[in-house]
Amino acid sequence: MDENWVKVYSSRSLASAEIIKSMLLENDLDAVLLNKLDSSYLAFGQAEVYVNSMNEEVAKKLIEQDFQANE
Repeated sequence: MDENWVKVYSSRSLASAEIIKSMLLENDLDAVLLNKLDSSYLAFGQAEVYVNSMNEEVAKKLIEQDFQANE
């Protein structure tokens, strides 16, 4: 992966990572999901969401707002 991409979210839940990625895309931020979960044992690994480093702060704020809204 290009060094211009930074990880803004990781989870053991692929579904949670997909939701975060979709939320970022809906807010016009390019986002990529990298599935590092083990295919045999889902307890191992992480699903990670990356954005361009220029959008890191905005993405983290959106993720934080999303978590606060869902509490």
